Amino acid sequence: MLSLRRGQVSAIAERFEGLVHLAVDGDPCIAFPRLTGPVALGDDVVVNVQARVLELGSGGFDVLYANLTRGLGLAPPKDAHVMKLPYTPLQAAWRHAEEDGQTAGSLAGMPVVSCSLHSHLAPVCAGLGEGLRIAYVQLPGGALPVSLSDAVRTLKERGLVEVAVASGACLDGDVASVGVASALGWAAAQGFDAVVCAIGPGIVGTGSALGHGGLAAAEAVNAASALGGSPILVARASAADERARHRGVSHHTRAALELCLGKVAVAWPAGYEAPAWLVDREDVDVSGWEDACASLPLSHMGRGPRQDPVFFAVAFAAGRLARRLVS
Repeated sequence: MLSLRRGQVSAIAERFEGLVHLAVDGDPCIAFPRLTGPVALGDDVVVNVQARVLELGSGGFDVLYANLTRGLGLAPPKDAHVMKLPYTPLQAAWRHAEEDGQTAGSLAGMPVVSCSLHSHLAPVCAGLGEGLRIAYVQLPGGALPVSLSDAVRTLKERGLVEVAVASGACLDGDVASVGVASALGWAAAQGFDAVVCAIGPGIVGTGSALGHGGLAAAEAVNAASALGGSPILVARASAADERARHRGVSHHTRAALELCLGKVAVAWPAGYEAPAWLVDREDVDVSGWEDACASLPLSHMGRGPRQDPVFFAVAFAAGRLARRLVS
């Protein structure tokens, strides 16, 4: 069931394109104006409080559900007919790339880096480096709105990502696609050099082998392989995670690899100890990765590159390997 309450916007903290940080009756809240309309101080609103009530680690805020002051009677976007979140109380039409027929049937070897965590995205893009046209494809498995991501915003500002695609249930990107396969086909048709796929911030997790959002990475790998791309899976590695299942190379990576149906490359930073079972890997020189990532937002579970360098070095290695594969 939805956990909703009514309140009044008591503060506006920050506004970004597609995202507003605010407070409702003093409690922190976020709003997605492209979904629920504009928001201003004093507005009468309804917010979803469930994540905060449950004290979820990544849900320490409410989400604006409806703006009763200025969010009623909003018209659908022009020429949009395909719904995101269909048959839910938040269903909304977005124009999808497939409706314009701009998708290729083959990736022609284009590298596709697939991440099981959103925190992989920045170091992967740093490894790819400047001078390439990079498309980011967000996969379901974590947060669905692309506009929630500070990393995507920063990478676009720095020119390390050109466009963000909201695939499947994800929404609020520069481009929408029905699924990951068509997102990759669209990127190939538009002449992008490489694609980086990742779930949104946060992750769906149950502590089980198959019940986690990181498996979206396998779906992206399989789509890239089937379409003639060059898939690279980013290993989730840590020397600082207190949970045994995520220490070394995470069970998330093992599970994703077991579901990959075609050939997939797994990059590993040269000089870092790899687990014995990860024999099918490509060692990559990652010298200078710290400097390359220095100006980017690097954080995973509250840890940065000093606390857990292998996590970020592995992701950087995947980006550098993809750079080598750009034709």
